[in-house]
Amino acid sequence: MNEFSSAAETASRIRNGDITASAVIEETLRVIEEKEKDLNALITFLREEALQEAKELDRRIAAGEADGPLLGVPVVVKDNMCTKGIKTTCGSRILERWKPPYDAWVVEKLREAGAILVGKSNMDEFAMGSSTEHSAYGPASNPWDIERVTGGSSGGSAASVSAGYVPVALGSDTGGSIRQPAAFCGVFGMKPTYGLVSRFGLVAFASSLDQIGPFARNVEDLALMLSVISEHDPRDATCVGADRPDYLAAAERSSLAGVKVGVVREFLTAAVEPEISKAVLDTAAAMKEAGASLVDVKLPSAGKAGLPCYYILAPAEASSNLARYDGIRYGKREEAGDLMELYFKTRGSGFGKEVKRRILTGTYVLSSGYYDAFYLRALKVRRLICMEFESAFEKADLILMPTAPSLPFRKGELVDDPLQMYMSDVFTLPVNLAGLPGLSMCVGRSGKGLPLGVQLVAPQWQESLILKCGRAVEDAFGPAPVAGRGGM
Repeated sequence: MNEFSSAAETASRIRNGDITASAVIEETLRVIEEKEKDLNALITFLREEALQEAKELDRRIAAGEADGPLLGVPVVVKDNMCTKGIKTTCGSRILERWKPPYDAWVVEKLREAGAILVGKSNMDEFAMGSSTEHSAYGPASNPWDIERVTGGSSGGSAASVSAGYVPVALGSDTGGSIRQPAAFCGVFGMKPTYGLVSRFGLVAFASSLDQIGPFARNVEDLALMLSVISEHDPRDATCVGADRPDYLAAAERSSLAGVKVGVVREFLTAAVEPEISKAVLDTAAAMKEAGASLVDVKLPSAGKAGLPCYYILAPAEASSNLARYDGIRYGKREEAGDLMELYFKTRGSGFGKEVKRRILTGTYVLSSGYYDAFYLRALKVRRLICMEFESAFEKADLILMPTAPSLPFRKGELVDDPLQMYMSDVFTLPVNLAGLPGLSMCVGRSGKGLPLGVQLVAPQWQESLILKCGRAVEDAFGPAPVAGRGGM
């Protein structure tokens, strides 16, 4: 196994006895140790734990006691997913020493499938950011250019896959936090339909928007990961109980004959970098070559009102969810003379600037006198955006559009300009508002060698269609390469 291997190939070789889980993990750790000093993609590196798990897995395989679709595959999960006895910081000082007493559902499923956790990935604090510069543990660096950002908030997971640490990783997506870093780091990243994957053990940002999803360098591995993590969980009331289709079968090579692809040409404007607009049109042409037909669709409210709508609703939910970090129940606690001082000192020192900004914004829009003017109006706009997607899907089976309007920007370039930073999610957050599945794919590199990402969006529960079309795009442009190593 090496940094080019897919998850499916790695599991198959371990299952067939061609290589041991220990050898895979030793190579994984070597790559991480070589590159991590430049990338800062991980908050917690589980070196000894991974070696021990691999040794035990080899023993169980030899005894005929172990198998699974991710047998011996090294994985990284975002540091807002609970891991029993392992730090879960959410990229924040307020949880810097917190060790959950249980695993998140998705972590349970990964372990049951035979995967080995090698690290918890760097992220914007409490998933609030678009660059992973808002991490209390320092910014992550883009493997294609370490002077540039990874995107966010799941930047560490995207960078881990891009750099060849692991073939697959998990992130969470509230407004684009899987898809935008996937585009910036040149990998594949999928946000499933809201309710497909359990949020049990995911530390909440905005509960009506958050969804866990996978990163990979090819569509087959995305399908494999989705098959593992999407099993129904009765502990999450928002996780639907319907049977899941065969995602791996959907990811197999097939014609796109009969598939209508909607292109949102209003998104290919001067506000979008020309190379990204060209990448969208090139992807459309490739899908047409694979048998699809192209139609134009419009999403006027999603493009114009989605951003302000999201930045009312998400902070409102965040202000409620983050009220639990009070210095009493768990996490950081400052010494204080009375209860109010304890709140002020703990939250003041524990939360970063961006998290405080969003808590204050959310508290404001929910306050007396402003609730109707902001929060209720944003709920109406959210419904309008849902209706526009429904109308578009009457013309097209799925929609093709940019993932982000720009290529990865330089570290420090937007960190003090929150409005411009928020604009990097302008094409991803409407998908969360509507609860739809979205897939960002790497379709080449710019003239400066930076990744180009485009996005496919489908109706709810149509992950199989996205994977089918994503496979056609991958066939046209190739799988995502390890950063700096050949391909495309």
